[in-house]
Amino acid sequence: MAQCVQSVHEFIQDTFVPMVAVLCSEAAESSTRKNNLTFAELVRPFCRLTSEVHMRDPNNQSHVIKNLRINVTSIVTQPPQQTTIRKLLSEVVSASQPAEGLVANVITAGDYDLNISATTPWFEAYRECFFQSMPPSDHEFLHHYLACMLVVSSRDSDPVEQFLKLSQEQHRIQHSSDYSYPKWFIPNTLKYYVLLHDVSEGEGERAESVYEEMKQRYGTQGCYLLKFNSRMPSSGADEQIPDPWSQYLNRNNLQNQEICDGFVPPASKSKESMTGVELDGLDNSVNAGIPNNFKSHPYQGSVKSRELDGPNQAKPLEAVNATMKQNSSSARGLSLTLTDHDRIRQFIQEFTFRGLLPHIEKTIRQLNDQLVSRKGLSRSLFTATKKWFSGSKVPEKTLNELKNASSLLYPPEAPELQIRKMADLCFLVQHYDLAYNCYHTAKKDFLNDQAMLYAAGALEMAAASVFLQPGAQRQYPSHYMETAIQTYKDLCKNLVLAERCTLLSAEILKSQAKYSEAATLLIRMTSEDSDLRSAILLEQAAHCFINMRSPMVRKFAFHMILAGHRFGKADQRKHALRCYSQAMQVYKGKGWSLAEDHINFTIGRQSFTLRQLDNAVSAFRHILINDSKQTAAQQEAFLREYLYVYKSVSQFSPEGPLPQLPLPYIQSSATRVFFGHDRRPSEGEKQAATHVSLDQEYEREASQQWKELEERVVTVVNKGTIPQNFQHTQYCLNSQTDNLRFPVAVVEEPVTVEVVFKNPLKVPLLLSDLSLLWKFNFRDFTKVSEEDARESISNEKDLHLKTSQSIVTEVINEFQISGEETKMARLKLLPRQTGELHVLGVVYNLSTVPSAAKQDGIDSSPGTRVAANCLNVSSPYLAKSGNKPQATHNLHQSSSTDQLEYYHGLSWTEGKVPHGLSVRGRQDLEIQGPRLNNTKEEKTSVKYGSDRRLDPIITEAMPLLEVFFINFPTGLLCGELRKTYVEFVNVSQCPLTGLKVVCKDPDFFSFGSKTAALTPLSPTASENCSAYKTVITDCAGTSSAITSSVSPADFGVDSGNPRWVIDVPLPDSVLSPGASVQLPMWLRGPDEEGVHEINFLFYYESTKPHSKLSHRVLRHTAIICTSRSLSVRATACRSNALDAEAKSDIDNLLVFLDVANINTSEAGVREFHIIQVSSCSEHWKLQKCINPTEDKDAKLSNRERAKLCFRATRCQRSEATSCTEGRYIFADIVLGNEQIISSTTPCADFFFQSCCAVQSRKTALQATMGPGRPKTGDITKLVQKCNEVDLNIIVLWKAYVVEDNKQLILEGQLHVALQSIGKEACSLPQVQEAQEMVLLKFVRPEQPQLPTRPSLEQLSHLIKISLHYPEYYDHSFHQKSLCLVPVTLVLFNCCQIEVDIIVDLRHKATSPEMLEVHGSFTWLGQTQYKLQLKGQEVHTVPLKACFVHAGSTTSAPPEFFAKLADQNVQCETSQQNSTPA
Repeated sequence: MAQCVQSVHEFIQDTFVPMVAVLCSEAAESSTRKNNLTFAELVRPFCRLTSEVHMRDPNNQSHVIKNLRINVTSIVTQPPQQTTIRKLLSEVVSASQPAEGLVANVITAGDYDLNISATTPWFEAYRECFFQSMPPSDHEFLHHYLACMLVVSSRDSDPVEQFLKLSQEQHRIQHSSDYSYPKWFIPNTLKYYVLLHDVSEGEGERAESVYEEMKQRYGTQGCYLLKFNSRMPSSGADEQIPDPWSQYLNRNNLQNQEICDGFVPPASKSKESMTGVELDGLDNSVNAGIPNNFKSHPYQGSVKSRELDGPNQAKPLEAVNATMKQNSSSARGLSLTLTDHDRIRQFIQEFTFRGLLPHIEKTIRQLNDQLVSRKGLSRSLFTATKKWFSGSKVPEKTLNELKNASSLLYPPEAPELQIRKMADLCFLVQHYDLAYNCYHTAKKDFLNDQAMLYAAGALEMAAASVFLQPGAQRQYPSHYMETAIQTYKDLCKNLVLAERCTLLSAEILKSQAKYSEAATLLIRMTSEDSDLRSAILLEQAAHCFINMRSPMVRKFAFHMILAGHRFGKADQRKHALRCYSQAMQVYKGKGWSLAEDHINFTIGRQSFTLRQLDNAVSAFRHILINDSKQTAAQQEAFLREYLYVYKSVSQFSPEGPLPQLPLPYIQSSATRVFFGHDRRPSEGEKQAATHVSLDQEYEREASQQWKELEERVVTVVNKGTIPQNFQHTQYCLNSQTDNLRFPVAVVEEPVTVEVVFKNPLKVPLLLSDLSLLWKFNFRDFTKVSEEDARESISNEKDLHLKTSQSIVTEVINEFQISGEETKMARLKLLPRQTGELHVLGVVYNLSTVPSAAKQDGIDSSPGTRVAANCLNVSSPYLAKSGNKPQATHNLHQSSSTDQLEYYHGLSWTEGKVPHGLSVRGRQDLEIQGPRLNNTKEEKTSVKYGSDRRLDPIITEAMPLLEVFFINFPTGLLCGELRKTYVEFVNVSQCPLTGLKVVCKDPDFFSFGSKTAALTPLSPTASENCSAYKTVITDCAGTSSAITSSVSPADFGVDSGNPRWVIDVPLPDSVLSPGASVQLPMWLRGPDEEGVHEINFLFYYESTKPHSKLSHRVLRHTAIICTSRSLSVRATACRSNALDAEAKSDIDNLLVFLDVANINTSEAGVREFHIIQVSSCSEHWKLQKCINPTEDKDAKLSNRERAKLCFRATRCQRSEATSCTEGRYIFADIVLGNEQIISSTTPCADFFFQSCCAVQSRKTALQATMGPGRPKTGDITKLVQKCNEVDLNIIVLWKAYVVEDNKQLILEGQLHVALQSIGKEACSLPQVQEAQEMVLLKFVRPEQPQLPTRPSLEQLSHLIKISLHYPEYYDHSFHQKSLCLVPVTLVLFNCCQIEVDIIVDLRHKATSPEMLEVHGSFTWLGQTQYKLQLKGQEVHTVPLKACFVHAGSTTSAPPEFFAKLADQNVQCETSQQNSTPA
């Protein structure tokens, strides 16, 4: 239980005190009314004795009484009604609330830190009112009057006669059968005569003379002269007199006797109501002098009103309240001085010392003597007789018999009642030891007689006596109290006495720290007959659980919920709200969502009823934002509750700021911001650049690629450096982009904010008039200092500010979100002035969707159904058959008046608003930046960076480019060439210049060379037009090559820019506002099959200098799917054909091409035609085709292969000198009917781009493999240089495709780069096989690494030899036995340096075949020659071969040894087998 102001001993002693009645004359009452007090109220603050009192017990032992208090009340003759008592108890509890600013008691239990009020003053007020309102009963005498004060004023005409009348009236009330109320302790009641003397009016001498006459008549101990009202009316109000009545009367206004004066029950024909009129036969003279102020009890209400909330009860209650307010507001004791206070206090002490206590002591002695005498005679005879006839054992009775026995009544003179009377007297004067003995004796007698009501009362007071005994001689018998409570409840059906016993026992147990037992008693006392009592006791039980040594937090919370529920049913809304709020501390955040919903719902409902609208909105908000597990119908009911409450709040403060709405959720981190217009969509053959949009998903890898492309082009524009203030262009910002800097937007270009809404409920939501909240600061960035700075504007205050001179706000009329759906809304702002924009949040009207009014068979349109749904959280469904929900789960049930008052608004709004209830509010966009993790401090703490995506800087106008691709293909063959057009449009009001495009795959496209003439702007169908520049040729001369020379600089190879950055050839290099231009663009399919993603970044600038943006970019991603076409493999070898006379083309090569059709797709490709083979090199050129086919162009069907052989010669020195250095020679060998001029656009463009790509790959490969390669010697370098060819082959082809019953002609080109003699080259990129993982070995080299020597194959290509001799030679061996045949040996040095050669003609047979050959002929003459050949020199050696017989003979080849002339190191021998020329 909670802490109380009084201790348990003080509480029990003040509860059971001697009762003293008061009867006053009219003059006496008028004297006391000057102070706005009755006589009983006048003396009430002084009824506690300040000194100890001594009295003697029956054994003549002195007994000390400490801190004694007496209870002085006016006489009333009608018992109080229970309905009125309940109403007054309710008023007492309502009037007692927690003090504002009271520091709560913080209790820490486990993980809980609870703020709980340590005291409960409403409980103490209820308890005090309850005990004071208890009517006296016949089975006990604790509330019976012991004495009666007869009060007469000195202003009465005959005070002694008036005393006589009052005495007769008291006697009639006590002894007449017409009065059953009040109760008197003994027949001989003490009468104490008090003469009131009003000092301000009466004569003091007359008062003294009357008092002297009273002393002679009643004795000095039976009367008293009380002087008061000493304060004269003339005295000012400056003197501050204390008000001792406030603490009693303010707390006990409901028990004031003053209420009776203005609270007269309506007339009734009942006997009780007529007694006050007839005054029991007293004559009129008597009636005239006796005030009619004791006819009804202060709790007595209308006799006809039997129900708590009945209509007959309203008027008396209003009268009571009015009187209470009047009494509380008027000042009391205005005519009294401090001396009067002391006189009243002295009067009470005199009355107690000389009158009351001696009377009590005398009565105790008389009762004791009677009991002793009766115990010795009649009691012993009665007991002996009963034992004789009934035996020693008392027979047990059934429950029904006990119930009948509980109504047993003893006569007033019964010895059992005399014992109880003596026990009560001893208890009232704190003689607890004697009281216990008497109670214990009476208890036995009552139990023997089966008088259960009397026995329960004796048990109750016996237990209290034991507890109050000083010295704790006996242990507190708690089982006495439990038995008494059970008897009161079950047998006697007297819940008032059971409640009194429970309150006493609980306080005693609490003082002994037995909180669990106390809580059990309190919980048992709860019932359905009184919600207020149950609420009070449940709350105290909850405090018992929390005050235990190991606090039971969850039990505390559960019982606080139960107490709050019962408080709500008792119309104690403030206390209900407080209980639920305290319990919420335990349930909050523990995952008990249904319990939280129930608590929040009740808190919201009670707060709304109490007009605590902010608390109501907050509570309903928590219901909606939590992860609700309620059904859809229940969630809809909660939502309607919230909307109604929220609307009520907004009506109270229409001019206030918009509060935050809880629904729907906004995923702030997922907010995306897009700067710029929505791109124009593709139209027919026009395909718009993809650029950036909110429909694209963010990819970190792709973003990094775009950043690298932009850095490359910026580096080129700034001549190799990146500016320090360079900021990567970001058109779309999200949680993964770099948002540390303020983004830059352009005026007249919209800013789109994509907000992600999530509906956590199962019912749909409707957002209307949805727009962004913003704040804008004007700034002119062209000026260095802002002189005319204007104030910032915002649409927070003026929500209808949709269009202004600065910002245009787009409004979405309706935005519906289904249940549990996540949906995005894109909201736009159009800035029209430069400055700083801050997006604050969103504003919208929240309402329910009309179609969602019926869900799960529940029609929530009528207000009663909504009330039923909302009140029953645990069972929200109402059965379709009309069955009511189970009452056991209906914890939200409240009075019908409350329901109608609360839900009237719901049913009313549904008929007025077309889409149900709608409220306007806002939600802020608060984005948390990334966590900082750079410095040590940031790593050891939790710090977050800034996120500026919602704070763009609006800068001045910039050009805006749009790009369209016309007839852009999506699928190509490998190497296929296609001509398309690109349209550039400037859609802004500013001219643009410096247009460039940067791409990581520059060999995919070309805008043509600078010297190429622009072709017509509208491309025709592909089957009638070629992308190449062609010339009709003569069929007879197609086998010979047609040559031409070009410079790579004409195709942008040596322009100085990186190959990735390409200038777009705009006319005059400027694109005016609104202008557009179409440029041809040739595409070539990549050599690798598959899907290729090719990124274009278009870079452009403004013609005017800009403060914030130096450039803008436009992105485009092309997706090309390539399929296989042809595979070309090429090899080159030295031609052995040497002619000593024809030295012009003696240095030639044989080029072998192996062309295969590897197309396996079902794209409809019928066949490929090789229409031309071209070469491009600085040193070599194709001369002619050696094996021309009959059909001229080679046809290749599916999986067919063709082999072609060409002769290549070195370019003549005359050609080299006639051209400037660095020019390339193009040689075209036409295999069809028309020549494709390979030295022009687009063939040459793609050739040079392909060469650059190969060179860059080779450079990258060397960079990766450079450190680990072995050293190359000078000899090897020279030999390798001699074998280098550097001849590029271009194979041009056409493919015939059938598509949609049309035959299309596709064309393309493949590139093969021959690097050296004997090494095969392929048009397809070679895929490097992944090396197997091997164990890492550490080897220490013992010897330094030697330079590598040239291989045998490399050396074999240094010299080319040829033997010239006749194929047939006639000779007559009969005439001459030896035949001499002349043979010419031709030697050619293929190098550019001198070579030493040794020719050895000696025979060295190594096989039987060679032995046979050497046996048929031999060389004559010199057999070994030593020669030295200069670079490119041809040398002939005449030889003679001698044959001994006729036949077919293969000449034995001579052996050759060669070394470089300037090298001292002997090289490996090189042997060549020569054949007849």
